[in-house]
Amino acid sequence: MKTPSGGLAALILATLAARLLFAATLGLGIDESYVVAAGRKLKLSYFDHPPLAWWMAWGIAHLTGSETAAVVRLPFIVLFALTTFLMYRVTAALFDSEAGLWAAIVLNLAPVLGITAGTWVLPDGPLFAALLGTLFCLIPALRSDGRTAWRWWSATGACAGLALCSKYSAVLTLAGSVWFLATEPTSRRWLARPHPYLAAVIALVIFLPVLVWNAEHGWISFLFQGGRAGGSLRPFGPMMALAGQAAFLLPWIWAPLVWCGLVAARRGPSDQERWLLVCLAAPPIAVFTVAALWGNTLFHWAAPGYLMLVPLLGEAIARRRQTGRLPQIWLGATAMLVIVSMGLVASEVRFNWLTALNKVLPIQKDPSLDVVDWTSLRTEFARRGFLDRQGLVVAALKWHEAGKIDYALGGRLPVICLGPDPRQYGLVASPEEYAGDDVLIVAPRRTLAQIEGEFSARFDAIESIAPATVMHAGYPALELPLFIGHRLHQ
Repeated sequence: MKTPSGGLAALILATLAARLLFAATLGLGIDESYVVAAGRKLKLSYFDHPPLAWWMAWGIAHLTGSETAAVVRLPFIVLFALTTFLMYRVTAALFDSEAGLWAAIVLNLAPVLGITAGTWVLPDGPLFAALLGTLFCLIPALRSDGRTAWRWWSATGACAGLALCSKYSAVLTLAGSVWFLATEPTSRRWLARPHPYLAAVIALVIFLPVLVWNAEHGWISFLFQGGRAGGSLRPFGPMMALAGQAAFLLPWIWAPLVWCGLVAARRGPSDQERWLLVCLAAPPIAVFTVAALWGNTLFHWAAPGYLMLVPLLGEAIARRRQTGRLPQIWLGATAMLVIVSMGLVASEVRFNWLTALNKVLPIQKDPSLDVVDWTSLRTEFARRGFLDRQGLVVAALKWHEAGKIDYALGGRLPVICLGPDPRQYGLVASPEEYAGDDVLIVAPRRTLAQIEGEFSARFDAIESIAPATVMHAGYPALELPLFIGHRLHQ
């Protein structure tokens, strides 16, 4: 395409088609199975995260009557097309349309931004769209007056509320906007006007259901998320966090992003557009990198910060492209690597060719097991008559195993979690509700002696039965020891 807008349209259509194909090939991952299965009961909010991603999965499943991977991922894939459009518009508003196109391309090539958040049932997808929506509205809000200013500031608050309803860490990026207003001379005047405060009130109203739910549940979600970074001192934690962030973005994308951010930070508030992006990017990157000193932070937590640096890299590529073809070669090679990698992953999950090539690959060492649905478990349970057995409950020992099992069974049997970390299952499927029932315990890598040692006091008796096997494209991938606990005690 000869124009940036034409190139954007081609990019959105091509990546939309690629994601739809990719989504239809992979089974649901650990977090995805958990969100879909544990989220079958609609709530104002949920244990792990605010509700927006859960509501999206619930809504499409009920609208279509299907929980297949391609269906529940569909709203997230469509939403990322909007995210790509917003990245283009934001960058074009700050710099120019050519920079916007390159920023949109970079967004789609960075795996943690364009593949996982752009395809999977995760809160990061709606978070990225809402944060870019906030910035898309904030830019004209800062430049307007009169009634137009009221409209743009109101829209900014609405998008900020949606970001908060996607993931709690959105507050870090939104705090960066306050930092910008306080430090940029021409924008500081807004702090003396009611517009930003109206935006804050609108965001709080939209976020109110999450606060109500948490108040009713002892603020359990805030306590859980707030305690995740605690632990012993890890001097090399920040270095490991930065290395992980680089790997998730691809190192040759991460390094230019960081460099563009540092250059913009050095210029400071004198460069309003770049300073705005730095202020939004710095809090999540700094907080989650420093927090690695005391805990195992997940590398993708800092992704919203890097998202806000992408327009800077898009503008740098547009300038560099005028003096040579190196940016096109660099991004073209990256695109080929991403496409080939996605193809290899998709074909392995679909056909399990690694196991076919290596007949001695031990069971439970399947490298793609996390994105293999345990649907063979439902087939085996049906063959054994478990699905029609009255007064039978299925139990897992970990929240993520409960999610995989519950999704595989499709709601045919109630699923509970007997372990110490049930997460949402502790709220929607309490073991106390099934007192007196028999419990089919699915316990990977556990023996009868271990199960009896942990749970004998909760049953009249526990017996071991023949294990079940999760199949992957015709090959055994995971053996699941099974135990029957007779008459669950109150």
